[in-house]
Amino acid sequence: MAEVAYVKASRIFSGNPPVRAVDELSLDVTDGEFLVLVGPSGSGKSTALRMLAGLEDIDEGAIHIGGKDVTNVPPKGRDIAMVFQSYALYPHMTVAENMGFALKLRGVNKADIKQKVLEAAKMLDLEKYLERKPKALSGGQRQRVAMGRAIVREPSVFLMDEPLSNLDAKLRVETRANIAALQARLGTTTIYVTHDQVEAMTMGHRVAVLKDGLLQQCDTPRALYDKPANAFVAGFMGSPAMNLKTVPLTSEGAKLDGIVVPLERKALDKAAGEGLSEVTFGIRPESLALVSSSEQGMDMTVELVEELGADALMHGSVRIGDVPERFVVRVDGRTPPTLGQTVKVAVRDAGEVHLFHPESGYRLTD
Repeated sequence: MAEVAYVKASRIFSGNPPVRAVDELSLDVTDGEFLVLVGPSGSGKSTALRMLAGLEDIDEGAIHIGGKDVTNVPPKGRDIAMVFQSYALYPHMTVAENMGFALKLRGVNKADIKQKVLEAAKMLDLEKYLERKPKALSGGQRQRVAMGRAIVREPSVFLMDEPLSNLDAKLRVETRANIAALQARLGTTTIYVTHDQVEAMTMGHRVAVLKDGLLQQCDTPRALYDKPANAFVAGFMGSPAMNLKTVPLTSEGAKLDGIVVPLERKALDKAAGEGLSEVTFGIRPESLALVSSSEQGMDMTVELVEELGADALMHGSVRIGDVPERFVVRVDGRTPPTLGQTVKVAVRDAGEVHLFHPESGYRLTD
């Protein structure tokens, strides 16, 4: 096992202008940690993982594994094992042969290979499939074989590049729970890439959010959800996404639909200190609530209701100035509003409002 460090590491692809796919990434991963790299397509997360694996050049900076500079070390000398999205199994080999192949190349004796493969198969519930070929397995079983192949190598670091993206929704949920439990059991440093923020939130000890090759924030899933560092992280982390709207400011709060939503004084003072007349106002769907017609709130016309069972997501428009803006509200699934209905919606607690700079996007609230 080992710690991993990106030290202002960059990957620059030639072009006019050159593209900085990963831009001066500095990130420390502790021994035994499960770190998730997440971001939209093109954010640089897979490139960052491939740099660590030695499959992409490092044009600037360095990468360390276990305190050793591996920037110029070939992949086979880095003591890592990678699990790919495509499984990358040999179709002519059995499950056992696939899992033990790397050990065979190392010259490990057959008895030791068999023992290690059996141990990994027990962990992954693959014992009864060891003599089958990959074509006789389901997608989830193939993914477990790919995991087993990585486990038997006993590497210092596991690297996983969107390993669940080929699975159906139910199997994804089951498999991500299995991977998290397995990593906790083995205690191997793991770096996991995904574009799915739900995967990131449920699996990682910490989550690093990337955008356009730049690290936006790295923290625990709870910290990212409760205190996103900027408007991008706020909008990316959470399902459904945070409602983010640019609204005018008054001396008392944010003005939406002709009413003023009270804001904490320290947030107002910070915005005033920045000379802002408007801010990016963020509120999560569960932080909005339906209120009676006699209470103060924003008028919302219901345009869509997604019924999810225990709760429902209500989509509707609220006027900000003269412009209708779409908001999403999480409501009780047993008595959701109906399409076309006009309802009143209010902020549950001013402390649940997030404020961001309308241009730079950085966080204004503590």
